[in-house]
Amino acid sequence: MATKETEETEELLKGQAEIWKYMLCFADSMALKCAVELHLADIINSHASPLSLSQIASSIVASDPLATPEISYLTRIMRLLVRRNIFAVHHSPDGGEPLYGLTHSSKWLLRDAEHTLAPMVLAELHKWMVDPWLCFSQGVKEGGDQFQKANGLDIWSFASRNPQFNQLFNNAMASTSKVIMKAVLSVYQDGFSSIESLTDVGGGIGGVISEIVKAFPHIKGINYDLPHVISTAPPYQGVTHIGGDMFEAIPKADAVFMKWILHDWDDKECVRILENCKKAIPEKTGKVILVEVILKADGDGPFDDTRFYFDLLMLAHTNGRERTEKEWKNILEEAGFPRYRVIALPALTSIIEAYPS
Repeated sequence: MATKETEETEELLKGQAEIWKYMLCFADSMALKCAVELHLADIINSHASPLSLSQIASSIVASDPLATPEISYLTRIMRLLVRRNIFAVHHSPDGGEPLYGLTHSSKWLLRDAEHTLAPMVLAELHKWMVDPWLCFSQGVKEGGDQFQKANGLDIWSFASRNPQFNQLFNNAMASTSKVIMKAVLSVYQDGFSSIESLTDVGGGIGGVISEIVKAFPHIKGINYDLPHVISTAPPYQGVTHIGGDMFEAIPKADAVFMKWILHDWDDKECVRILENCKKAIPEKTGKVILVEVILKADGDGPFDDTRFYFDLLMLAHTNGRERTEKEWKNILEEAGFPRYRVIALPALTSIIEAYPS
């Protein structure tokens, strides 16, 4: 009996510890946001060697002469980030100041790196994006759009009327696109080499389609998005920008590419978009290339937890959702795509290649 009671006590204690951890794990996010806002990874990287906190503080002042860094605050924030392996700390044997260096994690926070997640950190942890998460219980009770509950408009209308948010959002999407596209281009070369024209639906300012065309110059690229998005798109060689509404029509091409588009929408809206994709491609040789998350209930890979976080992120921001392979299959079949194949990527997402016949 004593052993059973002891085990129960230990399990309750573990449970208490878990609740404390999950209650306060937003501290990791806020410390991460602080690191990006202060350019901590960039400062360390620019010196090509680990730095003391006083050296980091001096660099903060150099970039912002009005700043008066509080070293004790920085010490406590860096202590947590070191514990999370975002930064590394090197203690001097002679008792000098500890030196802070980069890790494989903090290298993803370098703003000027070709592949960086820094803009995504700034966007997802901005008040506009965080506030909808606070509406979940209200959403459970009455449904609706969580972003609209928090900000007064759905995310797309908000972006069209708020240039600052539009830029924040587009920068985030552009940075994550580069990260995902590096994986796509490394795995899917045969898939692109067989087509001559490609429409990127929801392509934002054209970063993705420009990378594809650069890698495969024979492809005629079409970047298709809402007019207010296209209005800010720079010119790219081999790419035509077209403004429009994917719920109405999609420019014709040999294939349609959509990266992280359908997860923004419910099943009926996804079917409608895919039906328009089917009209835009050749019946016998056309295909739709989806780059999306595939949820695995029993997955234990490095990205599997994050995929479930993304499902709630979609609930918070677009009223969309991430899906299991079975759910993707059902949507594709309803839209007229009886065949598909999944291609794994070294990334958060996978490729789903769908065919109309």
